[in-house]
Amino acid sequence: MSILSNPQWNALSQMKNGCILCGDVGSGKSRTGIAYYFCKHCHGVIDGLENGYSEDYIPMQDPLDLYIITTAQKRDKKEWESELGLFLMSSNPEFSLYGKNISVVVDSWNNIKKYRKVSGSFFIFDEQRVVGSGVWVKSFLDISRKNGWILLSATPGDTWLDYVPIFVANGFYKNRTEFKDRHVVYAPYTKYPKVERYIGEGHLMRLRKDILIKMEDQRETMRHTKIVPVEYDKLFFKDIMTRRFNPYTDKPIKNASEYGYTLRKIVNSDPSRPKAIKELCLKHPKAIIFYNFDYELEILKGIDYGCQIAEWNGHVHEPIPQSDKWVYLVQYAAGCEGWNCIETDTIIFYSLNHSYKMMHQASGRIDRMNTPFKDLFYYQLKSTSWIDLAISRALATKKDFNIRAYY
Repeated sequence: MSILSNPQWNALSQMKNGCILCGDVGSGKSRTGIAYYFCKHCHGVIDGLENGYSEDYIPMQDPLDLYIITTAQKRDKKEWESELGLFLMSSNPEFSLYGKNISVVVDSWNNIKKYRKVSGSFFIFDEQRVVGSGVWVKSFLDISRKNGWILLSATPGDTWLDYVPIFVANGFYKNRTEFKDRHVVYAPYTKYPKVERYIGEGHLMRLRKDILIKMEDQRETMRHTKIVPVEYDKLFFKDIMTRRFNPYTDKPIKNASEYGYTLRKIVNSDPSRPKAIKELCLKHPKAIIFYNFDYELEILKGIDYGCQIAEWNGHVHEPIPQSDKWVYLVQYAAGCEGWNCIETDTIIFYSLNHSYKMMHQASGRIDRMNTPFKDLFYYQLKSTSWIDLAISRALATKKDFNIRAYY
């Protein structure tokens, strides 16, 4: 049996240095990325590449040190180790065919700055983090100039500005300033820079097509999304909208961000939500629950599930319980990507996230190529408040919700 599926072989044949391998969450991008490093960059052979679908394995002829920059959770859970093992490699030299001849490092994006001086090696950047012009982007550009590299992402970019670091790393532009001068038109008379439109988009599309390698998805899972109606305090909600006063701080609301947070807290704190959660968890013995805010976590922890509970957020990093019945509480920002779970077929969204990308990534935690489940269930708790409906409409059009438009 081949290490790679047909779609993965097809993607591998198109890949080149500096490309973005784009496949949906759980489609096997990690394995395909290692295969590119092994076969095309270091000239090894695995079954299927040059010898049909045999079991041939020829070690790398020109091995290079491999650095994998991924999420902290994926690093800590050692998910890359199982993929590396298929190629007889490991971050531990004792378990690698190549011993100490090559170094394999798996680390998080938070530590990317440590590798700015590395040269003559190969980097796999897992998940799209090179957006903007911060430390991560500067480190990425330094690394890309002196090493071979590819990037793996299910959601590579929403706007042309998201692609700027990749375009610069590929030598299409000298820097971010040159890109803006050639393609970005800003709206006049605004307090902060706001892109009005892009020019030369035909050229940008050709550049993106040159580096974006899309991998087909052949998984057979069926997603079933169900809306769970919940209540909210209409009078309290309307009072906040009218008086613009924050009852939790006992002060006037200062800005759009606080306005949205206050309204969402009223909606998300309604007693009907934990009641709905308990009913769903009785129906599904193993469930992952995504939430946004700390006060939601406190509500979720106060529910009597009658089973073991574990958390993954910015404060606590606990593994998924090993039992017949459990609840796993995950905060969107901390755990929407970079890990997977094939032990359950259920995700419950206590509240919707404002980001389409986060919702898409979160949904993919259980939708994996190797999941034993064909039917996957996604429950969204949603009230009839305008803020819940507005967020839902934005996500349905694959856009992010922006409270400023309603403030």
